[in-house]
Amino acid sequence: MSSLPLIYLCRHGQTDWNAEARLQGQSDIPLNRSGFAQARRNGRYLANVLGSEVASFAYVSSPMTRAADTMRTIRTESGLDPDAFRRDERLKEIHFGDWQGYTVPELVQLYPDQAARRDADKWHFLPPGDGAETYAGLAERIAPFFRELDGPSIVVAHGGITRAFLHAFAGLSPTEASKTGIPQDRILRVREGRFDWV
Repeated sequence: MSSLPLIYLCRHGQTDWNAEARLQGQSDIPLNRSGFAQARRNGRYLANVLGSEVASFAYVSSPMTRAADTMRTIRTESGLDPDAFRRDERLKEIHFGDWQGYTVPELVQLYPDQAARRDADKWHFLPPGDGAETYAGLAERIAPFFRELDGPSIVVAHGGITRAFLHAFAGLSPTEASKTGIPQDRILRVREGRFDWV
């Protein structure tokens, strides 16, 4: 990870599906009021910490609405053009296939055997349905994006993206990465081979 530049990796703010603990995946659910407040908090933090340097960072977001709106809010808090950022398809959230929109307890009732397999090995489990991905596959999808960053960057993506990043670049095991909580009101800072939540 020491080869990476300074990165502030932000998860998008909360959506109603997040609040209901639904598997969101690539369903394009918008931010709710709490989500916009979380994005403003993260934007204010970056504006205060980075000061005049905030304009010199590269800004890249997932193209999904909840991530792009989080990025617009972050840039607004720094007095920057809210729409002047790049979107990268590789930063889309993991696809949960036919399971998108369900809660885990609902899936346990509907598909007990498959839910048990997911619980036993969340990292390698492939949900049913077109487009579904494993976390292992997601880590392969996002790794080239982060390796291509060539300067200080602010990136807005998703919980799954952050878990995949922590495994691919920060040394977390698949089990640790798949179970770690990813807050929506804090930012993962990657600096000089170390990472911390700010």
